[in-house]
This record gives sequence, structure tokens and C-alpha cells, in this order.
Amino acid sequence: MTGEQDVGEGSGGNGSLLIYGLGRSGRGVARFLSSEGTRAQWHDARPSAEDLALMDKLHYGRGDVGGTYATVVAAPGVPIDHPDLESLRGRGAEIIGEVMLAARLRLALPIVGVTGTAGKGGTTVLIASLLRACGVRAREGGNIDPPLLDVVDTAAVAVAELSSFQLERVPGLRLPVAVITNLGVDHLDRHRTVAAYHAAKLNITAGQQEGDVLIVPEGLEISTRAEILAFSPARLVLNSGEEVLTAAELPDAIHPANAAAALLAAEAMLIRLGRPVQTEVLAAALRAAQPQRGRFETVAQVSGVRFIDDSIATRTIAVQAALERARPPIAWLVGGRDKGAELGPLREAARGRVKTVIAFGEDGEKLARELGLPFVTVSGADGDETMRAAARAGLKALGTEGTVLLAPIGTSFDQFRDYAQRGDSFRRAALALAQPAREEDA
Repeated sequence: MTGEQDVGEGSGGNGSLLIYGLGRSGRGVARFLSSEGTRAQWHDARPSAEDLALMDKLHYGRGDVGGTYATVVAAPGVPIDHPDLESLRGRGAEIIGEVMLAARLRLALPIVGVTGTAGKGGTTVLIASLLRACGVRAREGGNIDPPLLDVVDTAAVAVAELSSFQLERVPGLRLPVAVITNLGVDHLDRHRTVAAYHAAKLNITAGQQEGDVLIVPEGLEISTRAEILAFSPARLVLNSGEEVLTAAELPDAIHPANAAAALLAAEAMLIRLGRPVQTEVLAAALRAAQPQRGRFETVAQVSGVRFIDDSIATRTIAVQAALERARPPIAWLVGGRDKGAELGPLREAARGRVKTVIAFGEDGEKLARELGLPFVTVSGADGDETMRAAARAGLKALGTEGTVLLAPIGTSFDQFRDYAQRGDSFRRAALALAQPAREEDA
């Protein structure tokens, strides 16, 4: 059976399906559909040279957004209420995303879905690593690299990080195991209200049925047909109640809440696959777990000062977690472009732990003043120079002990391509400071 038959055939000119929005997600969709032998057209208002080269290679032509299609696969970066999508929907198109496409074209593939305001990436990676430790060929993808469609043909189980944008376009998605790490506040520029943002997140369980499992933090009440399993960062246990290990045994960079949720998800999937749940194997895998690059990762140390990169921490709940986990005293690097994060909980988390704020970038000083904490401002001709100045200022403020923490609140787009590039710049700056110390020790 071809993908063309499975996802619907429209009458939009020379293609049976429209890929709306290219970039990382859209290119993954195009490569996958081509490998399936499925005809498609594409539309992107600003295609890159890489996009155009791939479309030419695949012999996919530009589509007419005024045409009629049964199915439109829309990239998550495109608002679900974009006028073009509304118009296409009005002419009968079903709007889906790459996650729904993967679920429809690989019906036999079990998918574990993970969402939440913070921690979803780390939890996704942990679940996949726990399953691999138990002998399951699990691969992670989705909102984290690689795209989900790039892993579905090499995985026995796919573990997908799902953003609220992706979950807006998953009509009827049924996941045997789903995880909600937490529900906070984010992306109000897209969703407009907290209620709409939470509603998008809760689509992860909308298609679940009896026999499926939904894993949520203790105290979060959810309406679902699935069996609910609640986790707590205080108890790293299986659903049977058996303790796997204590939070103190986890590596510093692994958040106990992520580990607790991942354990329940891995256990649920192992049971579904008919595989044994080996407590000692799961414990060993957690003890050896590695953080994702750029997510509360120790990148260097100078004497007793640890440099931690949490460049992705721009949501209040993620920044708060970083402040609570970092070893005080803390020199807190704050800056980038303000995205309107709630600062009240951060003032509380910083009390008695943050020695000084190092303000950088477009809105760093503005954010520091609103936090009401002691701060110094640094700047540079470009992002790299700014990060070098921030790292030096943090080390100077602390002396010989504590943590220089990049948990910036602001987005990276003022001086960097993305959070990963900002984190890499901080890493290089920290390593440069550590190098003289290593040479003196030699």
C-alpha cells in the first residue's frame, strides 16, 4: 500500500498532497513521501536554497494554495489558523503534521509521545535510552532531532517529543503510551491564551482509549480514557511500587522528575511489548544517563566553579528548575530577547542562591532590573564576544566556588541562530577560561 493511498488523494494540480512549509520538518516529510512513491506538491513563502535543491531532486513542484487537496501536511512553524490553512481547510483539506503522517503510514509502529512545558526533551531521550538498555530498538525524534519520519523505518519503538504546535495537527492520533511532564505557560504569542496552549498539549491524550497509558505529574488532573499513572520526582519507582534507585544516585544533569516519568513510560511500553521489566537494568541505565547537549549540561570547571549550559531554558518553569538545581552561589546569565516569561517565581527561586545576575544581549538589562537582583551588564560586538564577556564576569563574581549558570529567560534570536548556537558559544567561552587553569595544574 502506498503512502498516496493512505493519506488521501486530492486534486491540487500535479500532486496528490500538499506539503505546506519546508525547513527541517517539511524536508523530512518530502524525503519520506518520496521514498514511499507518493506524489506531492509544496508551498513555502521563503524557501531556502537547500529547500529548493531538495524539491528539485525529488521532482516535487510548487503547489497552488488556491487548489483543492484532501491532505495538507503543515510544518509546525506555520500557525494552525494561518489564512492559507484556513482557506485550504474550507475547500475540504484535512490539516495534519508529520507526527500524524508517521502514525498513519506506520500503523504497526508503537509511538511513545512526550509533551510538557519543560523537560519533554530530556524525558524523551531518557525513555529511548531505557528501552534500548532493555534490548528494544528504540529511537527518539520529533521536536528534537531527527524528525520523526527519519526514524520510523529503523525503530521498533519511536519516542517522540511533541510540541504544542505539533499537537495542533494530530487529528485522531492514538498513542499507546503518552507522557505530560508538566503544564505551565509558554507560546502565548501563538496560542494567545493559556487555555488554548494547554488544550493543544492535551491533544496528546485526546485519541487514547482504554488499555492505553497516560503518565502525568502527581496532582495534575486530566480527563482521559487512558489509565493514568502519576509520577513524583521524590520517588523513582515502577508502577508496581518497586524503587529503582534514589534521586541522589542520578547524574547531576538528569532531573529526577524526568527520570521518574521515563521509568513509568519505559515500564508501560515493555509490558505492552511483552518484555520483562528488569529493575537492575533500568537502574544501571539511569546511573549512566547523559544529558542532552545544551540542557543543564556542565561544560567546564575552573577550581570550584562549575559552568552549566542550559541555553534552552527560556520558559519560567525550566529556568526555575535550573536555579533550584544549580549549586549556589550562582552567577546567573540572563539575556537575549524578552519573550514575556513570568518572572515572579524566578525571584523566589533566586532568593538566597543567586549572588549576581550577568545581563547580556538585547533585553538582558531590562530583565535583570525587573528581577530586582544585583546585576552587571556585559556586551560585545557579536554573540561570541558577548558570551566571553559574560563567562568572565560570572567567574569574577564567584571567585573559587559556585555555578556560572546560563539559563537566559530570553530567546537567542538577538545574537544567535538558535539556543544551540548560543550554548555552543558559552561552552567555548567557559572552556577557554578553564584552559589556563589546566595548564597551571600540569
